[in-house]
Amino acid sequence: MASDGGRKQFWKRSAAKVPGSIQHVYGAQHPPFDPLLHGTLIKPGSKAPTTPVKLKKVSTFQEFESNTSDAWDVGDDDDELLAMAAENLNTDVVMETAHKVIQNHSKLQEQHKLQEEQIQEEKSVQTSGLSSAAHGDNRLVKSVSESHASCSADGASENSSVQRSQSLPHDSTVLPVGGMTDCRTSTTPALTEREASRLDKFKQLLAGPNTDLEELRKLSWSGIPKQVRPITWKLLSGYLPANVDRREGTLQRKRKEYFAFVQQYYDSRNDENHQDTYRQIHIDIPRMSPEVLRLQAKVTEIFERILFIWAIRHPASGYVQGINDLVTPFFVVFICEYIEEEVENFDVSSLPEEVLQNIEADSYWCMSKLLDGIQDNYTFAQPGIQKKVKMLEELIRRIDEQIHRHLDQHEVKYLQFAFRWMNNLLMREVPLRCTIRLWDTYQSEPEGFSHFHLYVCAAFLVRWRKEVLEEKDFQNHLCLDYVISKLHPLPYNEISI
Repeated sequence: MASDGGRKQFWKRSAAKVPGSIQHVYGAQHPPFDPLLHGTLIKPGSKAPTTPVKLKKVSTFQEFESNTSDAWDVGDDDDELLAMAAENLNTDVVMETAHKVIQNHSKLQEQHKLQEEQIQEEKSVQTSGLSSAAHGDNRLVKSVSESHASCSADGASENSSVQRSQSLPHDSTVLPVGGMTDCRTSTTPALTEREASRLDKFKQLLAGPNTDLEELRKLSWSGIPKQVRPITWKLLSGYLPANVDRREGTLQRKRKEYFAFVQQYYDSRNDENHQDTYRQIHIDIPRMSPEVLRLQAKVTEIFERILFIWAIRHPASGYVQGINDLVTPFFVVFICEYIEEEVENFDVSSLPEEVLQNIEADSYWCMSKLLDGIQDNYTFAQPGIQKKVKMLEELIRRIDEQIHRHLDQHEVKYLQFAFRWMNNLLMREVPLRCTIRLWDTYQSEPEGFSHFHLYVCAAFLVRWRKEVLEEKDFQNHLCLDYVISKLHPLPYNEISI
């Protein structure tokens, strides 16, 4: 060890420079190093840089030693560097610079705020002009092309920036959402902070080349914003592929396929073997909800075609009362892509024929996807409903035995009131907007319409347990729906579609 006293410590042997060492840097902000111009930077006695020669392979420890030797070697000009640092980091200068940055940032924020206020004022003026122009007709309906034209009239530069910032994929299924919705934001109620945040999350998720359906289901469980509900339902139902590039081709193919069925089968509705089916469909459609919508001749025509084609192509079950209700939510959601007012107050026949055909075909395929999972509800003797009603009885017996005993004491059979709950998916019990919100969650569940619906029915019954337990005259009213009809108005207004 004595012999090592005169040896140079191992971390000071090499003069090689590695990242982290204190040395002059020449790059994008400095000219190339020139010894003639920067002679003062070369220490006396140092050699001019030469082409590096490949060294012999050394051991791992020696390599580590040579690569890190200068990391601790600050050289002889230690005090000079520290003095430079102290001079450069003068406290007064730093504080003055910081104050300037803060002041500049505040000014920029004020400018942005003023610009936003000016834009809002311009939009309000334009909106008032449009409202006065459409004063004679409260229904302002736009096709997709007209929507984009009106948007560009508001300002080409502003519209182009909005289109660039849109995160939804640019295909025919989303154009009404990305184009028309942006144009009518000034006429629709302002979104809350939470609603705007949720809408942004949906748009970001739908913007990618391949939509993550699992993430989309998680996000949809607590409700889907109206602006993106049509495309989200199509994705969650399995009608549209997750890949954006394949969606347009899929839509065109499936729509052509549906109208090929119409051309092939619909004329047979007057045949003797199909007359009973068509007659029953024709009777059931006027019983649907909402009333204003079902009384429109164009809507009746569309629904008759959808239901008849489905019945002909599914002979195992054929048409069964209750299936007619399952078309309505899809039809209403998909028509909202093209209109800006409530469906109940809208004349469907005013839409272009091509748009109506697209809505009809999309409604048919999405309803078919739904029924594929619950078709045993509508086959002979409806075994699916029988099984689900029995499961509901067992579930209530376990979670609220008092209600179960009360119903049993008054000889009320679950099939008397729960059959319609399973057959119509509660559509006759709650308003349409609540059904649509409920279906947001159903579609986010892999077996939402077949299994999750059972637990919703149980929650539906337990929710009004007090009124159920107070009722003593079930037999005269035949079913529990009477109890529900006597309740005070439910907070349906809190639920929006």
